[in-house]
Amino acid sequence: MARFVALLRGINVVGRNRVAMSDLRAFAELLGLAEPTTVLQSGNLVFGDKRRTAAALERLLEKENANHFEAAITYMVRSAKEWRAIVENNPFPKEANRDPGHLLMMALKAPAKASDVAALEAAIQGPEYVCAVEQQLYVVYPNGVGKSKLTHGLIEKKLRTRVTGRNWNTVLKLAELVRD
Repeated sequence: MARFVALLRGINVVGRNRVAMSDLRAFAELLGLAEPTTVLQSGNLVFGDKRRTAAALERLLEKENANHFEAAITYMVRSAKEWRAIVENNPFPKEANRDPGHLLMMALKAPAKASDVAALEAAIQGPEYVCAVEQQLYVVYPNGVGKSKLTHGLIEKKLRTRVTGRNWNTVLKLAELVRD
């Protein structure tokens, strides 16, 4: 059975779009996904499926979401193989070892164009730096995310796609859970 990670965008933030992780697991079971497990309260779902691709599962979750949750949720689904590549292709290994809480992996709904990444880099006003690899953007926030002007909104605007971020500690936790 293939294993997958689904990252949910924009839930359980500042009192909006509340989704209990127990409800998320029940939703996954209702859709026939095997052994759903959640990590933290930020919308990380790990599950198994025998017959569908990551793209098909992403479409299924988004389509059925409207019938189950009041919040409009964007899902980014990656296979176990894709998740391994996310870890292995990290362009910032020193930062990951030194300060994993300040390295974010942003899952992108669609791959970023080089010109859009260049526009994003030009818009950075602080010490942050980025690197796009396939359908992910890696972002180093040396002074933390909280006060940075490099926000999710700015990233989405410049890359012209939806994004959701997880710090490197969470990426590694999910990697352990999604192992085949």
